[in-house]
Amino acid sequence: MKKWLHWWLLFLVLGFSSAQAKDYPDFTQIVRDHGAAVVNITTTQMTRVRNMGMPGLPDDDMFDFFRRFMPPPGAQDNGGEEVHSGGSGFIISPDGYILTNAHVVDNADEVTVKLTDRREFKAKVIGTDPRSDIALIKIQATGLPVAPIGDPRQLQVGEWVIAIGSPFGFENSVTAGIVSAKNRSLPDNDYVPFIQTDVAVNPGNSGGPLFDMHGQVVGINSQIYSRSGGYMGVSFAIPIDVAMQVADQLRQYGKVRRGRLGVVIQEVSAGSASAFGLDKPAGALVSQVDASGPGARAGLKPGDIILRFNGQPIVRSIDLPRMVANAKPGSIARLDIWRNRAPLALNATLGEMPDKTGNRHTRTFPDGKTPDKVGLVVSNLPPDAPADSSGVVVQHSVGAAARAGIQPGDLILAVGDTPVHNVAQYHALVAAAAKYHSIALLIRRDNATLYVTVQTD
Repeated sequence: MKKWLHWWLLFLVLGFSSAQAKDYPDFTQIVRDHGAAVVNITTTQMTRVRNMGMPGLPDDDMFDFFRRFMPPPGAQDNGGEEVHSGGSGFIISPDGYILTNAHVVDNADEVTVKLTDRREFKAKVIGTDPRSDIALIKIQATGLPVAPIGDPRQLQVGEWVIAIGSPFGFENSVTAGIVSAKNRSLPDNDYVPFIQTDVAVNPGNSGGPLFDMHGQVVGINSQIYSRSGGYMGVSFAIPIDVAMQVADQLRQYGKVRRGRLGVVIQEVSAGSASAFGLDKPAGALVSQVDASGPGARAGLKPGDIILRFNGQPIVRSIDLPRMVANAKPGSIARLDIWRNRAPLALNATLGEMPDKTGNRHTRTFPDGKTPDKVGLVVSNLPPDAPADSSGVVVQHSVGAAARAGIQPGDLILAVGDTPVHNVAQYHALVAAAAKYHSIALLIRRDNATLYVTVQTD
């Protein structure tokens, strides 16, 4: 009898444990299937450090030139400092397009992508969109594993989700949690309806995917709320549908075009709804109108409450900026408003929001100049230059050129073995040599001359 009871109790315990195990979520298949589509991203930014002199050594341009390009044994090059940072990303096409956060690659001079099979690639930044914090980059590879894209609109609060990324540089780390809330609005960002989760997200997770239990990407891990600088149980992800819309525009145009209405709005509280004669709080209360903007031309006035935009109801004021931004500039939008305790319809031809791109490939300097492929802005010699002189003068140096040590004021005498006579010829020679992935530039600083090799990819 005792033996039978022993086996019966053991059966009950094992059965209960088995049932518990079946109820608990299992993420292993998702990681096996899609972990290889998640990449580690490292960036390098060159900061210039001016040598203020070294004990016992001359502090002049000629010494600085040879110290930079031909340092003596044991000498340290203090002409520049590399700043490294990192993040995560995931592959969205077999030919190498990758999504990440804009803040991961902004202002980077070099972006390196490392795959789970340990291959490393230099990445090209196709474009960044600081307003949504989305960046699209590309590596030269084919046949890559792709993360499947899901529908964040189907996400339910309380549903399990997992993040894969490189927190603190620990590659392909997996953390899990639940969806805490949807459509969150964060300070200084009116264009992203964030997904809030309690998934552990730390520095290095930025740009990595948030998967649902179907193994589909529903968001891009972007921010945490913290008083300590580390994870405190509240993290935010950009919905993947928002990210893909941005990526499509970055791929097509190199920037994101958004509609503009030209109004300042605020939330409609219960008190203001009563004061304006609405039966419930809803819509966006207009508090200011740009006198030369699309809203003013359409007839909007302070005190109007915009209830619908192109037929879509505005439940909370934050809904309006997202709707307007997603509309095409130049399109006509129908505005259903509340004015003088009565409904009214207006039509507004939307303007275009000023570009705020962080694309390093479209970087311009205060003088309006844009660097070339190797990171240089050059000009012709001044009119008072000696008649027998030639070459072009470096005005600005960033990216690969700065890393190679080229500085403003340097004279470029030749590209390879071809002498340079003017800016147009210099650009033609650089364009022709770019296919070789590196360019040899003959540089003169004061009376010192040396070839410098600059990488082009």
